[in-house]
Amino acid sequence: MNMLNRSAGKARKITYWIATLWLSLGMLSTGIVQLMKIKEEVDVTLHLGYPIYLLTIIGIWKILGVVTVLIPKFALLKEWAYAGFFFAMSGAIFSHITSGDPVKEIFPPLLLLVLTVISWYFRPAERTLVTANR
Repeated sequence: MNMLNRSAGKARKITYWIATLWLSLGMLSTGIVQLMKIKEEVDVTLHLGYPIYLLTIIGIWKILGVVTVLIPKFALLKEWAYAGFFFAMSGAIFSHITSGDPVKEIFPPLLLLVLTVISWYFRPAERTLVTANR
């Protein structure tokens, strides 16, 4: 039974790191694109009805969120970063849906949303927020 627990723990850790690295790569790359205000990103932002300055805000927060998720400690800050990723990606999904965009436009934020949930769920105990029952 002990060997089974170790295998499950190892699989959990591998799942966490794969999801977290892909999530970080996706958030970092899109954050950089948003900060650079690449024409295609500006066009999508305008199409969705948002102001261009939102790209700077979201780009900065994505990059800060990636740093927060990857560094050790700061469990409460990690919870906020995961929540921010969740809200940003679910907002992007609903923005595309309400704009009548095709499914291919919904897939990238949906993938990042799924990676956010997987990374959060499988995070190691030392990266979780410990609550006291008082």
